[in-house]
Amino acid sequence: MDDRGLLARNAMYVGGAIGPFGASVVVPMLPELRDSFSASSEQVAASLTAYFVPFAILLVVSGTIGERFGRRRVVRVSLVTYAAASLACALAPGLGLFLVARVAQGASNSFITPLLLAGLAEVHPPERLGRAVGVYGSFQAGGQVLAPVVGGLAAEVNWRLGFVLPAALALLLWFTPPPGEPRPGADRPPVAVLFHRRLLMLGLASLASGAGVIGIGYLVALYSRDVLGVSPAGTGLLLMAGGAAGVVASPFLGSLVDRLGGRRAGAIGAVVAGSLVVLMGQTARVALVTVLWAGVGASAGLIRISQQRLAVGLVPRNRGGAVSSVLSLRFAGHAVSPILWTSLVARDPGLDFLAVGLTAVVVVALFGAMGPVAAGRAEGEGSLSS
Repeated sequence: MDDRGLLARNAMYVGGAIGPFGASVVVPMLPELRDSFSASSEQVAASLTAYFVPFAILLVVSGTIGERFGRRRVVRVSLVTYAAASLACALAPGLGLFLVARVAQGASNSFITPLLLAGLAEVHPPERLGRAVGVYGSFQAGGQVLAPVVGGLAAEVNWRLGFVLPAALALLLWFTPPPGEPRPGADRPPVAVLFHRRLLMLGLASLASGAGVIGIGYLVALYSRDVLGVSPAGTGLLLMAGGAAGVVASPFLGSLVDRLGGRRAGAIGAVVAGSLVVLMGQTARVALVTVLWAGVGASAGLIRISQQRLAVGLVPRNRGGAVSSVLSLRFAGHAVSPILWTSLVARDPGLDFLAVGLTAVVVVALFGAMGPVAAGRAEGEGSLSS
């Protein structure tokens, strides 16, 4: 690979950090936003919803649109839009315009994330794609870990500075878009893609894991504060252990996916994560909960990498559409997770964590329901026609 190709590949990895960073950077600056806009806590907290709702909804169609009109072109437009939206957040004079800009951020990222993943599949051979997705996952986790740090530091000076960094990064990435020219044949309705049995099973596994072991950071925070009596700062450090474990482990987990195959590796990750979640609910020792949460972070990373690796290979002529469909179901799982579990934690944390852990059984069953891969192919590669 020449220097330009290497630069483009590394830029795709870095691009994986944009979405998680942009989503979470507001969390530590909510009090400053409240004061700056003379708003209530509930009103400024809506900045998270304003980002995630359009992101999750547009993921249903964004990948297919990107394949239809060309990944290179669509990602470039999305990066410029994301940069403009980030600067609009920084310059917003009132809460209304700030929330509109957050909507634009989330909508733009819905096109960036799946198309960067699809682009990785074009520059890596199938037998090494798992590691590439793992490296991408480590940058995603890194963006999520760094966002509260950068947002907190910005809030100490001026919260508006926290939106300048993602804007600048998006503009730099404009120069190194992922490969992918327009594909008129990729305009198949994305809903129809979901009804392929194997991709449907993968999407449901993504939904179940998002509602279960992948999406319970809020539950761990509640357990830490309300049951274990940990301070806000201590809870932040506890939660960071899971993200840091994902950053460190993801490249190695990606190689494991290459060796074991996506279905097997994903099932192993689900079993390990589910078991650790159950154990978390049985201990009141903060140090042990932190270690267990780090293990959940790493094993949940294995689930995500397996799902993303399988998704980019199942529909080769519409990789972006397959990835965005699977990701949209994962975020739907994140959305329903608080409704499913939060009410139990005050009554019986052990029961709550047991229920979450048992969702791993569903994830394993759905990976199994995808069925074996044809001999001579990397798992998930070219398994469906588009």
